[in-house]
Amino acid sequence: MMGPAHSLSGAAAWLGVGAAAAAFDHPMPWPVLLAGALLCAGAALAPDLDHKSATISRAFGPVSRGLCEIVDKLSYAVYKATRSPQDPRRSGGHRTLTHTWLWAVLIGGGCSAAAVTGGRWAVLAILFVHLVLAVEGLLWRAARMSSDVLVWLLGATSAWILAGVLDQPGNGSDWLFTGPGQEYLWLGLPIVLGALVHDIGDALTVSGCPILWPIPIARKRWYPIGPPKGMRFRAGSWVELKVLMPAFMVLGGVGGASALGFL
Repeated sequence: MMGPAHSLSGAAAWLGVGAAAAAFDHPMPWPVLLAGALLCAGAALAPDLDHKSATISRAFGPVSRGLCEIVDKLSYAVYKATRSPQDPRRSGGHRTLTHTWLWAVLIGGGCSAAAVTGGRWAVLAILFVHLVLAVEGLLWRAARMSSDVLVWLLGATSAWILAGVLDQPGNGSDWLFTGPGQEYLWLGLPIVLGALVHDIGDALTVSGCPILWPIPIARKRWYPIGPPKGMRFRAGSWVELKVLMPAFMVLGGVGGASALGFL
């Protein structure tokens, strides 16, 4: 799928988690719901760090473009080193390592660990990166028409304000994990979810997605998971733009209203 659909699906997914949490009598404070939706929307772009033409490659200028090249080479090296004889030969690393459940868990776990051990500045850095990505995804046309500096300033300002709100007692820095020193441990959850939602979205397209690597399926290490061929669509097609994106908006709205107790 394209960047805006990925980000919308990520935001909708976290709002759905918020609705489920409320249904199980563990509601999210509104700052957690908001921050999680934005983190998840940003994280839903991150698996395309292996693709130099993706939205994320433009988000941070030369830094993200250089990082995309490194991750592409790393992913390709891992693919070559682990492919089975049944896996096809490739010329690049797109839709390999960064499009797996293992990558999602490692990235999310790393962010949680950084948030817990690194203190406020680590939390601000995690929020900043993902809020910039969320702006790039959710406000794609507006972000493309504005300068990168303005998008970065918006991300930095929003991260600072949101962290300040979350730090207030009862606003959610210790949501879900309430032990001493566990503040912001939950921060990795929307990041894991965003990456997995990205992978599921790509699995619906014609190429499928090797979400379950390194678990072998049909004698392949990199089996492209997906529905039957007739149910798949091409990225950017009318199915994505006219059906899925409006559906994500509706589901996200319903989930958010339920999470906040309006439904």
